[in-house]
Formats: sequence, C-alpha cells, structure tokens
Amino acid sequence: MLLSYPVRRRLSPRRRALAALAATVLAAGALTGCSGEDGPEQSVDAFLKGWRSGNLQAVGFIDPTGAKVPAAEVTKELRSLAGELAGSPPKLERTGEAKVEADIATARIRLTWPLPGGATWTYENPVRLRQGADDHWQVIWEPTVVHEKLEAGDRFALRRDAAPRAGVLDGAGAPLVGPRPVVRVQVNPGEVTDAKALVRQLDAAFKAIRPALTPPVDLTDLPQRLKEADRGALVEVVTLRDEAYRQIKSRIYDLPGTRFQSDKLFLAPTREFARALLGSVDPAQADDLKAHPDKYVRGDLVGHGGLQGRYDDRLRGTPGVTVLTERDRPDEPGVTTGEEVYRSEPKAGQPLKTTLDVATQNAADAALRGQARRSALVALRISDGAVLAAANGPGAAGENLAFTAQVPPGSTFKMVSALALLDRGAVTPEATVRCRKTFEVEGRSFKNSDNFELGDVPFTTDFAKSCNTAFTSLAPKLGPDGLAQTGRTLGLEAPWDLGTDVFTGKVSANGAATEQAAAAIGQGTTVVSPLAMAGATAAVARGHWEQPKLLLDPAPAKPAPAGAGLKPESAAAVKTMMRAVVTSGTASALADVPGEPVYGKTGTAEYDNNPAHTHAWFVGWQGDVAFAVFVEQGGSSTTSAVPIAERFLRGLSAR
Repeated sequence: MLLSYPVRRRLSPRRRALAALAATVLAAGALTGCSGEDGPEQSVDAFLKGWRSGNLQAVGFIDPTGAKVPAAEVTKELRSLAGELAGSPPKLERTGEAKVEADIATARIRLTWPLPGGATWTYENPVRLRQGADDHWQVIWEPTVVHEKLEAGDRFALRRDAAPRAGVLDGAGAPLVGPRPVVRVQVNPGEVTDAKALVRQLDAAFKAIRPALTPPVDLTDLPQRLKEADRGALVEVVTLRDEAYRQIKSRIYDLPGTRFQSDKLFLAPTREFARALLGSVDPAQADDLKAHPDKYVRGDLVGHGGLQGRYDDRLRGTPGVTVLTERDRPDEPGVTTGEEVYRSEPKAGQPLKTTLDVATQNAADAALRGQARRSALVALRISDGAVLAAANGPGAAGENLAFTAQVPPGSTFKMVSALALLDRGAVTPEATVRCRKTFEVEGRSFKNSDNFELGDVPFTTDFAKSCNTAFTSLAPKLGPDGLAQTGRTLGLEAPWDLGTDVFTGKVSANGAATEQAAAAIGQGTTVVSPLAMAGATAAVARGHWEQPKLLLDPAPAKPAPAGAGLKPESAAAVKTMMRAVVTSGTASALADVPGEPVYGKTGTAEYDNNPAHTHAWFVGWQGDVAFAVFVEQGGSSTTSAVPIAERFLRGLSAR
C-alpha cells in the first residue's frame, strides 16, 4: 500500500524576502493602529467633533488610572476649564498622526481661541489615548488636554489692556480731539437736607457757564435720584470741562453734599467744535456691547457718529489681552491666583489728520451760536480745496447738514445759471434784461421776492438784486441740460471721495419749460448740500473746480480729478456780478466787513408749494476762504443767512 505525505516546497530567496517584508508591514500596522477602522486618529477626530458640538456621547473616556469617565462629566469640565473663554469656543484640528507605544497613543491637536479685540491665541497640545481590551481607543481625560498648564479646578481668565486711543489732528498736525481734563460733579445724598435749595443753586451756577463749554443741564430729577440712592452712594450730576468747572467753582464747591472728581475725556476744544463732523468718544454703551460683543467690553472708549465713529477701529487701536490660568485659593475665600499663559501687547491707535483750521472752525461755530433752526456753515480754502470748517447749528441735533443736506439752493444757483448763460453767449453782463414783477411759463407764474420789479436793467443788476423773472425768461437759452452741464464743471453731481459722507448735488435736466425756469433760479428738482455749493463757489473764484478735501491721513483713495479750466471771460464776469451783490445788491450788509473784498450770492429757496416756506442761503468768498451758509426754514436770506455770514467773516478778521 502506498502512503501519501504532504510535499514541502522550499522557497526561493526572492520569495523569502517578500514574505519577510510583508510580515514587517503587518507588525508595524499592529503597533501604530493607523490602518484600522478604530485607530487612535478616529477617536481623536470624534473627540474634537464632540468638543465642538458639545456632545461627546460617541467618545469613550478614562482617567489616567484607567477608570471610566462619563462623557457628560468631560463636557462639563471642558466648559469649566474654558472659564472666560467659554463664550468663544476654539477652532480644533488634529495635526499629523498619532504615535503609539504599546497600548498608549499620543496625538497632537491645534487649538485656536478667538480673543476680545480681534486677537487669536494658537497653540498645540498632546492628547493621550489608551487601547482597551476590545481594541477601541479611549481618550485619557485630564485638564492638560485643554492646556498643559491647567489643573483640576483651574479655569482660563482674561485680562484686557486697552490701547491708547489716537486723536484727531488739525491741518497743522496739532490735536483737535484728545484727552482733556474734566470734573465730575457728584452729590452725597446723606449730606443734603434741602434738595430743592441745592437744585436751585446748582441750576443758577450751571446756567452761568458759557454755552460753548457745556450744554444745558437738566436737574429736574435730581431730588428724586437723591431720595432713591443707596446709603453712602454718590449721585452723578454732570461732567464739566475743567474750564467750565473753574468758571463756577466758587459757587458750587461748598454746597452741601457736593463732591468733585477729576478725570480726562476725549474732547474737542469746545463742546460745539465741528461736533457733527467729528462725532464723540464715549464709554461703550449697551448697544455697542450687544452689537459687537467680540470687540468692546464695558469701560472701553467708543467713537459714535462722524469721523470718530467711521474710523473707530483705526483710532482705538488694538487692545492687549492676557490669558491666565486662574484658581481659587482655598485658604482665602474670594481670592484667586493664576499663571500667565498668553499675552498680546496693546497697539496704539493711529491718528486722523484733517484739514480743519481751529480759528476758522471757531468763527463758524460762533456765527451759528444761538441759531435755533437747523443750519450749517462750511468753509474751504480756495487755493487747495481744504475744508477749514464744518459747523452745524444746535438745531441740527448732531446731523452734519454741512455735508449731507439735500435741499434746493434757491437764488445762490443763479451763480451757476449766469455762468451757463455767459458760456453760451446768451447774455453779457451789460446786456439789458427786463426784470418784470411776474413772468409766466406755461401757465405758471414766477415772481420776485416782495413782488419787486426793476424794469429794463443790465444783467449784472438783475443778478445783484436777485431778479427771478429775468432768469426765468432766459432759461430757454440754456437748453434742456445746459444747466446740468455747467453744474458738472463746478463739481456738482460728481462722485467725491472725501473720507466721509457727502452729497454732491443733483441738477435738474431735460425737464419741461416750467421745470427749466424753476431750475434757473435754484428751484424745481435741483438739490445740493452746503459743501457742494461752497465747492462750486470756490471753483468760480479759482477758475477751475477741485474736489474739496478733508482727510490728509488716511488720504482718500480715489478723489475726483480736477475739472477743466472755466472760460476766463465768463468766470471774470460772474466774479464781478458776485461783487455787485455785496456792493449794491442783496448782501450789502457785508460791504463794510474788514479785510479783503467780499463776493457772494444770496438765496431764498422754496421747498414746497407754499411760497412762505423758504430756506435761506448765502454763498461767497473773501480772500482765500470760500463758504456757504444754510438755514433751514430761515425765511429771507437777508435777515438770517447774511447776518450769519457777517458774524463769520468778522470772526475771521478778528483772529
């Protein structure tokens, strides 16, 4: 009988080498756990995903001794360890593959925490895992998973260092807005026996302060606030500029219960100084904190409105942030200790350099002082277009009408109409143009102020006396869009890059005959801002248009290009007529203003269908300063706008 035995074949040297290599690869795979479905990387990724979502139920945890830790407990501890960073979870990433030794794997993760003020804190940290009997990898939970310096009971804490806020500078580089001394007036209720008497004395003293230094102080609720205040608490009454406080110190210093705390606030030279343009700097308000919780914290200084608001990020700089590991001291309740783990130094803000001139701005503010109606006065330097002043009357309530009003220019626009007529050869300064009492266009009757008529007079006289009927009769000679074309040569409607909001005007074009007649006298659909009219006035004085400029640093990226030169003979004729307005026309009150000759044009602009409802205007220049005055619902320009212009010019001459 034959017996069968298995045959053992000998491997060739090549086959033996391949088999050894395969065994080595398999062994390496078993050690690293990288190729299995439940490798340490998969467990780390699941941990990071659960950390982000707040749900760690899919992850197994043990402590360093091997005892199981509930996922809910890890979730709770992660939030506790985050401390003041809990509201801004970190971005989490695994970096590379885990390293495995025996049943312990170590992976590295990158944490990026967003911090207040826009800073970020990034670092890498190890995460350890252990492979269980079922071959699954479990995360070894310990506070060092979050940061190597954290221990049980610790938490992250933040310390924020505000950056020095930069100021706003004038055209010479001197500070306009910066820290200025103030005095906080407070009252201790426990020392007041007669609240009404105290209010009377404080009220009389506050009313004695110059209006430029402080607004009216309302004390009507002070007795009630004193009554409701906590025992020993100080009740805030008002914060005064140091100059204002010194004016009345002798009257309030010894009043019962009064207290005075010195401080500094970011302020302009006076309370009214270019207020709407510059804006204000105030402690962060509830709306600021709600809208930008990642940017502001209580106590921060925040720009509101104007340039302060628009350029707040630049001016305020970048706050510094320090992250600490904080823990309670068991031997001293309420006392904590900690260790710094991250710091970003504050970066000071960058100033804004403007073209504003202190003397001109003060003169503009003084000229509008006491004006109850919404009003504006803007001035610029003819030679280079620099805005020297932007004042808004108290009635403007913080609105920068000087730049953004959209209102009909009234008869000040006869400056543009005259230039357009002269350019087209439709009239000459000496030509006789009848000034009728009324002039009818397609059934609509146009008339002059107070129904005056001059008869047959030179066009220069029509201009100086502001005869509406003369201009409406000439309107057809401008063509359907001739007025708009000339307006554009003076910068109207152009896209300006001023560094802040500005309305450059909209000029009527292609209207019916009645609209063309209305447009010739600054009515109809034509609307402008005071700055747009001041820029046009400067263009006439200069001989070409240049965009007004306000910011020198940072300079606007795309200022409008300069306009082509005006026709010299036309510009010269308009200048002559604008001088006649002052010497023998509607602005004769300016004839004796000290200094160089004054040129100008008055304007009374109807803004609805009621002829009694009118805005008042004056535009003009003296020397190198062009300006525009606007008074909303101001009535006759000779009784409102011209007196403001006179106060402004006399204020300039007195500097």
